[in-house]
Amino acid sequence: MSIILTIARYCWLEAMRNRLLWFIGVFFLFSLSLTAFIGELAIAETVLFQSAFLGAVLRFGSVVVMCLLVITSMVREFNDRGLWLILSLPMPRASYFFGKFAGFSSLAVFLAMLCCFALLIYVPAGQVMIWGISMVCELVLIVTFSLLCVFAFEQVTLAFVAVMAFYVLSRGIDAFELIATTAVANGGGAPEFADRVMSLSIGAIAFILPEFHHFTSSDWLVYHTGVWSALLPVVGQTAVYLVMLMGAALFDLYRKAL
Repeated sequence: MSIILTIARYCWLEAMRNRLLWFIGVFFLFSLSLTAFIGELAIAETVLFQSAFLGAVLRFGSVVVMCLLVITSMVREFNDRGLWLILSLPMPRASYFFGKFAGFSSLAVFLAMLCCFALLIYVPAGQVMIWGISMVCELVLIVTFSLLCVFAFEQVTLAFVAVMAFYVLSRGIDAFELIATTAVANGGGAPEFADRVMSLSIGAIAFILPEFHHFTSSDWLVYHTGVWSALLPVVGQTAVYLVMLMGAALFDLYRKAL
């Protein structure tokens, strides 16, 4: 446990030395200013429009920030041969992985809390709390998948593209399923073979991916429909996918030769 906490602490130190707080401050200032400007353009229901816009910007921006933070930090460690130096010490590789996971996940929790404080300007505290817990689950999954991709590819570009493809596809898979189902239904009595293959393929992909379209829903911020029971499937999916992604990442880490 002391090794894990030490590695997690150095993740924070590295983030602070890279001026992460300055970047987050500029990002939040820009998001709030843009939200205020967008509110001036809205004809009606200004607060509802601003809350939805700010939530979407903060959610996507936080995902990109955490993804880039994890990938660039790990790739820099690969290039400096710091990973091999650490793994040559008498410590299990799992301790190194869980230390990195703990450090980056705590940074994700900190970023989600800042997002919640910004949303309190437009949204009641109860809805913001539900949204924030869901946001933490989403960012933790992104952190874990980023670690998996950086262990697999060891390159910034490939890892970043893979993580963003995973996130965007998980976010929009319900729309893809609806399009595929509509195409099959509009095909008449005997849908074409290509439509069937597309529908089955998208259904298989949707079964594998997490349902990110149920995470951090904008309806909670706009219509205040969030209830605590809505977090049960979110937390359940997070636990299942964390186990799967951690297992894959540890397998990839242990198979690396020093």
